[in-house]
Amino acid sequence: MPLWLTSAFDMLALPQYGLSTLFVAAFVSATLIPVGSEPALFGLLQLNPDLFWPAVLVATAGNTLGGAVDWWMGYEAHHLVDKYRHSRTHIKAIDWLERLGPKACLLAWLPLIGDPLCAVAGWLRMPFWPCLGYMLIGKLLRYVIMTSVLLHMFPAGNFVR
Repeated sequence: MPLWLTSAFDMLALPQYGLSTLFVAAFVSATLIPVGSEPALFGLLQLNPDLFWPAVLVATAGNTLGGAVDWWMGYEAHHLVDKYRHSRTHIKAIDWLERLGPKACLLAWLPLIGDPLCAVAGWLRMPFWPCLGYMLIGKLLRYVIMTSVLLHMFPAGNFVR
């Protein structure tokens, strides 16, 4: 491995940089930008296995705040005309979300639909704090389960130098 790459990995693995980098990756991945934060979390834990809970909590916080930004964007976009407003799929999805209410935000962790789901919850003007709470629970469970499974399959330290 080139020296510059090793140096970069060493710097990012330091808790003061690794956790902040993880926060940014988790935040960005929760927005409508299609990026995954799980590889960043898994990589950090491969280099620093003792950071399991701090890393999971930092990733959860970043991802939940990103979901809050999605909710806010949807809330502010409510006045815009949706070109699919009268499509059958749109009407069914809106009806489903209105029936579930903020509990639908438990599914914010799902790939592809989770981030837009948060935006639609804001667009429907669902209550912010319950939505945020359900986002937090879903995202925390996702990180704990996925990271535990990955670390069980690939124990920490196996990929280090």
